[in-house]
Amino acid sequence: MQSFSRTLLAASISTALYVSTTQAETITDSSVQEMPSIDQCLIEPAAENETQLPAHVESDRLEAINGDKAIYSGDVVVTQGNKTILADNVTLHQQENIVVAEGNVNFSDGQIKSVSDKATNNLTTDEMTLENTDYEFLCEPGRGDAVYIAKTGKAVYEIEDGSITSCPIGDNAWRLRASSISVDQDEEQATFYNPRFEIQSVPVFYLPYLTVPVGDTRKTGFLYPTVSYGSSDGFEAEIPVYWNLAPNYDLETTFKYMQERGTQLNSKFRYLSDFGSGSIKSEYLPDDKKFEDKGNRWGAQLEHSGIFQQSWLFEVDYSKVSDIDYFTDVSGSSIGNREDGQLLQEGKATYRSQNWDASVLVRDFQVLTKDDNLPYRLMPQLEYNYYAPEVMEYLDFDMISHVSLFDTDASGKPSATRVHVEPGITIPVGNTWGTWTTEARLLGTYYQQNLDGVDTTNEFIPGTTDKNPYYGLEDTTSRVIPEFRSHAGIVLERDTTIVGNYTQTLEPQVQYLYVPEQDQSDIGLYDTTLLQTDYYGLFRSRKYSGVDRIASANQISYGASSRFFDDEYRERLNISFGQIFYFDKDAKQTLSSEGSDNKTNYSSWAIEMDFNYDDYLFYHGGVQYDIDSSAMQLANSTLEYRFAGGYIQTNYRYVTEEYINETVDFDVSSITRDGISQAGLLGAYQISPKWSTSAQYFYDLTTQEDLEWLARLNYKSDCWYIGFTYSNRLTNNISDPNTTPEYENNFSVNFGIVGFGTNIGSDSGAIGESSSDNSLSYGRPFFLNN
Repeated sequence: MQSFSRTLLAASISTALYVSTTQAETITDSSVQEMPSIDQCLIEPAAENETQLPAHVESDRLEAINGDKAIYSGDVVVTQGNKTILADNVTLHQQENIVVAEGNVNFSDGQIKSVSDKATNNLTTDEMTLENTDYEFLCEPGRGDAVYIAKTGKAVYEIEDGSITSCPIGDNAWRLRASSISVDQDEEQATFYNPRFEIQSVPVFYLPYLTVPVGDTRKTGFLYPTVSYGSSDGFEAEIPVYWNLAPNYDLETTFKYMQERGTQLNSKFRYLSDFGSGSIKSEYLPDDKKFEDKGNRWGAQLEHSGIFQQSWLFEVDYSKVSDIDYFTDVSGSSIGNREDGQLLQEGKATYRSQNWDASVLVRDFQVLTKDDNLPYRLMPQLEYNYYAPEVMEYLDFDMISHVSLFDTDASGKPSATRVHVEPGITIPVGNTWGTWTTEARLLGTYYQQNLDGVDTTNEFIPGTTDKNPYYGLEDTTSRVIPEFRSHAGIVLERDTTIVGNYTQTLEPQVQYLYVPEQDQSDIGLYDTTLLQTDYYGLFRSRKYSGVDRIASANQISYGASSRFFDDEYRERLNISFGQIFYFDKDAKQTLSSEGSDNKTNYSSWAIEMDFNYDDYLFYHGGVQYDIDSSAMQLANSTLEYRFAGGYIQTNYRYVTEEYINETVDFDVSSITRDGISQAGLLGAYQISPKWSTSAQYFYDLTTQEDLEWLARLNYKSDCWYIGFTYSNRLTNNISDPNTTPEYENNFSVNFGIVGFGTNIGSDSGAIGESSSDNSLSYGRPFFLNN
């Protein structure tokens, strides 16, 4: 036997060769290889075949038996590629090329580290066993203990009588213990046999078999449940299951038990194909126990969007529910909410080239109200658009055209075929400080209207003083209307010291719009709605959406914006204001007041303002002030104060009943009392690194009733979370003063573990959180500028 002292510092053993004696060479301190950290995650492998690398051993003493084994003792360090073993004693069996480490064995391979009583490593095959081990994954959350661990592959570990948790050392909030655990880090999954879930070392439930992800890879299995109690449905429990069906599609199903209703099955199927991506949602509640007369309740939604071969664009948004009261009766739907008055059912296919595009569109609606004001469906609309920029210098040409077929199930309403062709020329001129765009268009439209069963002879609805909207309609009619628009704007800039070192801009703009007046009373309204006239709407060329009404215009729109930028070019203040001057008073008309006289030639003043003071005080506001009535038509205001860990926000919205009536073409007295006047107060605060809270409250000043209030309390540690939510919201229409308000309150608890495929988002009470629990959600002021 040969014996060496620490003065030899190290021995270098070649694992590629089998020799009869231990090869040892004396090396200096400067030539010792730098060893990888025992606690470091190493993503890149050391080599294609790590077993072909030499193993380096450093120890205080070495005893060698020629051709048999070498015994290292005293602070032994063995390195091979990314692998490091620290131990009191290490024995190298030369014939088998096996290293046996004993006594305070610390092992790391860049993926896992462990502390064991004994470790055995085959340097040729890299197979390894650990006995009585505490281990921890280095590249993702996860640690535990085991009686026996075997590394059977490059990143495959077999654990016997062991446990696993994502909690840090010293935190035993939860763990999974099993008779056998197989961890495959390449597949990022762990398989448990006879697992039991323990909280503070107390068993909670048992399963014969379980698989969980240990990284970001999706894995089939149960997700974390939610339990709640509400005044409407009683006790509720949701148990979601995730199905990883294929790399390009998956499915999530949720079993939702409601004490007063029964068990609902919800699902969401996601897919990715050559034609794009989309999802299919479904909800099914058999034999609703609370509303037995309504039978089975269900809802479905298909959403798709995608590009095929760069030229084709496909879009689908189709939703349908079993009955009009579905969202009112069934809370927490992912398809819609109780405020929805209708569901969109639309599909569109578009082909696009460099200079033209063509599309086919079908659109329908499921109306969720009991009135007879059913919208028109498009079945279909064929559209063709042509673009020719720079036909000549400073001259662009385009043409918009479509053929639309409108139909409806409502009795006494016409259906129609509409052909619209709209060529236009544009002269754009611009530079860094200003633009001037002049545009001329010709709007030609032909209608063929089916008036069977439509009353077109009476000016008023029989027995009422309400005007008949179909009076004077013709079977066939056409119109040709020219449109001229010229818009100019400049940007002026200066440095100002009045309010500090700021750069101020002044951006005035002016537009002249001319559209000759033409009688269109022989045309029905199929897809036309009055557009809102805010500051940016002052400079539109159209007053209505759609082309059923082309409002006459002989007007000048004028306005200006002023912005203030600090020395870091961050926008701190933005004020915009403007108005329209009508050369013809009759041009100032609305969808419900055509032909009415007006007192002045001026539109309402439109004012918008955004303010950001030192990134902690934010404001957004907008008003429309009618000079005819000397009254505010519309207003909104939001003030938010942010501080370390939270925010407080107050907001207000106001719309007069007269403005609503002018904007829509139906009576709104049944849905609102004296317009809209609502105030809200919201806030959130990070109490500590683990505790957070948020709340919101909305109040209706016209009815003097609470609309909704909601409060949350959340706790999130390093390895688990729990959230409590209480809400109380108005569920019925109280526009009638004699109606008694009805409220639904709900208390819910959601919890889960962090790590193993769990990602905690805004439910932790972060600033700006939003949830399906609340109808009136958080809106961040000055968002685009900070």
